[in-house]
Amino acid sequence: MWIVRLALNRPYTFVVLAILILLLSPAVILRTPTDIFPNIDIPVISVAWTYTGLNPEDLETRLTTPFEKGLTTLVDNIEHIESTTYNGTAVVKIYLQPGASVDRANSQVVALSGFILRLLPPATQPPEIINFSASSVPVLQIGVSGPGMSEQQLNDLSLNFLRTQLITVPGAVIPLPYGGKPRQVMINMDQNLMQAKNVSPSEVLNSVNAQNLILPSGTAKIAESELDVRVNVTPRTVSELGDLPIKQVGAKTIYLRDVARVSDGFGLQTNVVRQDGHRGVLVSILKAGTASTLDVVAGIRTVLPRAALTLPPQSKISPIADQSLFVRSAIDGVVREAVIAAALTGVMILLFIGSWRSTLIIAISIPLSILSSILVLSFLHETINIMTLGGLALAVGILVDDATVEIENINRILEEGHETEIRQAILDGAQQIAVPALVSTLCICIVFMPLFLLGGVARYLFVPLAEAVVFAMLASYILSRTLVPTLVMYMLKLNERRGESQNPFVRFQKRFEKGFGQLRNSYRDVLTQCVETRRVFIPAFLGICLCSFLLVPWLGQDFFPQSDAGQFILHIRAKTGSRIEETARLSDLVEDTIREKVPPAELDNILDNIGLPYSPLNTMHATSGVIGANDVDVLVSLRKNHRATADYVRELREELPREFPGVSFYFLPADIVTQILNFGLPAPIDVQIEGANVQASHEIAERILTELHQVSGLTDLHIQQPLDYPTLEINVDRTKAAQAGYTERDVASSVLNSLSGSFQITPMFFVNWNNGVSYNLVAQTPQYRLQTVKDVQNIPIAGGSKANPEILADVASMQRSREMAIVSHFNIRRVVDIYGAVQDRDLGAISQDVQQIVDANRKSLPRGTFITIRGQVETMRSSYLGLIVGLGFAIVLVYMLIVVNFQSWLDPFIIITALPAAMAGIVLFLFFTQHDPECSGTDGRSDVRRGCDRQ
Repeated sequence: MWIVRLALNRPYTFVVLAILILLLSPAVILRTPTDIFPNIDIPVISVAWTYTGLNPEDLETRLTTPFEKGLTTLVDNIEHIESTTYNGTAVVKIYLQPGASVDRANSQVVALSGFILRLLPPATQPPEIINFSASSVPVLQIGVSGPGMSEQQLNDLSLNFLRTQLITVPGAVIPLPYGGKPRQVMINMDQNLMQAKNVSPSEVLNSVNAQNLILPSGTAKIAESELDVRVNVTPRTVSELGDLPIKQVGAKTIYLRDVARVSDGFGLQTNVVRQDGHRGVLVSILKAGTASTLDVVAGIRTVLPRAALTLPPQSKISPIADQSLFVRSAIDGVVREAVIAAALTGVMILLFIGSWRSTLIIAISIPLSILSSILVLSFLHETINIMTLGGLALAVGILVDDATVEIENINRILEEGHETEIRQAILDGAQQIAVPALVSTLCICIVFMPLFLLGGVARYLFVPLAEAVVFAMLASYILSRTLVPTLVMYMLKLNERRGESQNPFVRFQKRFEKGFGQLRNSYRDVLTQCVETRRVFIPAFLGICLCSFLLVPWLGQDFFPQSDAGQFILHIRAKTGSRIEETARLSDLVEDTIREKVPPAELDNILDNIGLPYSPLNTMHATSGVIGANDVDVLVSLRKNHRATADYVRELREELPREFPGVSFYFLPADIVTQILNFGLPAPIDVQIEGANVQASHEIAERILTELHQVSGLTDLHIQQPLDYPTLEINVDRTKAAQAGYTERDVASSVLNSLSGSFQITPMFFVNWNNGVSYNLVAQTPQYRLQTVKDVQNIPIAGGSKANPEILADVASMQRSREMAIVSHFNIRRVVDIYGAVQDRDLGAISQDVQQIVDANRKSLPRGTFITIRGQVETMRSSYLGLIVGLGFAIVLVYMLIVVNFQSWLDPFIIITALPAAMAGIVLFLFFTQHDPECSGTDGRSDVRRGCDRQ
């Protein structure tokens, strides 16, 4: 009561406060990040190690496992550890406990990485470490191409010149470019020439390493000057490298150019990018977890024209797959629905109240309450997203209650003639409804309080929604105690509703009010009958409500509704061990099939990303499950007014396996919503088999996979970890090698330098003085010279006592074998994953069928082997459980609050009995509209406000 009197005594204070809210809101909204979801700040640290040429199983044993064990010793608050070991690369992700300090964990991981280097294979370089976030997803792709430009040039320009300009955009995370050929200075060793001149790879490497130095010289004071002394310790041109002497044979000097071709070339190509069939380079733009997708994309597009001027004029930069369009569309859709809801609410209030002044006062309180909530959310560092906006849209219909009830009560006092002074009528009306309005507002706020008890992803998604509603409700109540009475004092008239009016709108409202009065009288008659026959009506009513709940098993379950982003991503997995050239040829054929299915008028572009990225940084951000050169991600973008994307996906799922037998196909999430909810996984369902014997786990996975194929709606099933990667085993006869004066190190080093290059063990660099870039200097035998097993057998070996180096075939035998393509860990134990997606069926029903299959197979598992269902389905289940428990807890809290207000146990119970009918109505509505329940729609409020208002 005191606050109402204060508002009436100092009316300008609260009017100015309302004006300040209106003035501050635009500036705050523009500075608040806008995105599809709130920031999912689950603390994860990703670490990538590189050891070029080492196979996955050796790398797992010698690097990944020791590092993971070190993490369990020196890093605090670990929730679990995941890792994937590829050929030459290991990626370890450390998931921390909720609330753990990421800064502290980062320092501990860095300290461990430095300490453990001496326990790892020789020449292991320190790892790359980043903070991984589910919200860091690609928001824009930039294709770089140009007529007459080689892949080497495109990769060099994108890496050293374009990327460095774009990285300055706030919130942008830019991995190294995909595709092209990594520019480096190559010493391409010719085995035939080396054999003819008795030169081994080790001799070439040692000679170059000894003559390509980085050493300072100093100064010399000569005469009146102090001269800077410079020694030609490093060649300044590529041609000078070729003039380096390798060794002296008698009076003849053998130069590097005599046994190798030195060129400004490129490294081994493991990644190919093509746009509409033309090779190029792809620069992927990710957003940092807390950044705004709209701001990041807008910033990149602003910088691009300036960055393009630093590239050659023939280069072409093409933005592709702009996710900001999807985000903006989603945000605009929610805002549009909220505006429509507010407009309809205003119309209904005007229709029932019949006073434009009262309606205007109520309408003013709606945007002010919403803007107040946004101001508080921004102060708490929340973003503007579909969850917060959805909460505000949900609250629009509720926000009018405080002001409506107060104005109606004031009008009632005036019409009944209890007061002749409007100021006193305002005070009396506000006092009469003060407690009921407060209780009803608190009831609605309490409903959302249990959302703060959720954990995991659900907490980050639904807490901002709850905050938006609660802050808006509290703002609405405060405005109804301050601004609304002030406006009533100035705008309402004592005789506003007295007398007849010829205004057609007023006459229409009178007729509506008369008709509604008749409806109310009819309702009263029906209610009277129900009360008189309550012994029959109450059981019948409850029976109908209970019967409606029998429809629940026929309702599906989904985490979030499906959306059409106007694009889809097809993943192709060719035969394990396929060359990247063969994978590219297969991709051409698949593209032809896609173009047959998608009409040219609807097809925008097709972007292929073939093979593994060059940088471990890119691998840490990868979410498609790529494992090698036999993998392809095909991004197909559609034009506006296209046919439903799901229809094309459905058709391709049926057609591609028939047309390309032996090739695996599965579709990845293309929209930003699903990418975030999958949290780095390529599919929403992950059946994970964990065991010490990976071969036995793989056999179990194959058996389960056969059963999962029978589940309706479960598609894109595949085992992530193949065991059939082809290998060529080189078995060195150590006795023969020793008799020839060679050690195992001599043989292995020669093979390494020929096949993988010298950079891992002996990194060397060459500065291009024209552009100021330092490139890797690598000695290696070109791959085109090693096309057969015989070519491998002819690799020269150095280091022995013989004057003439022998070849590999003299001391070793070779045979073909197989190995694991990748090795995956969960908490340091090997795992095998079965990934699956959903189609034409809800995720909840499919997960139940999958759970039954898993439970049936769990009984026959060997000791120490476990099966777990992970992925989005795991998050959905925990979210549903948390929301359902929270709903029950909210009902209890609301009941207790009303008991305190009414000082009665029975009256609040009568009010609460409205809930079964509300729940039954929800079930019936979902059933007849064929909508599945979703976590995004399971929040709500108790229908107790009217009962409280009528206390």
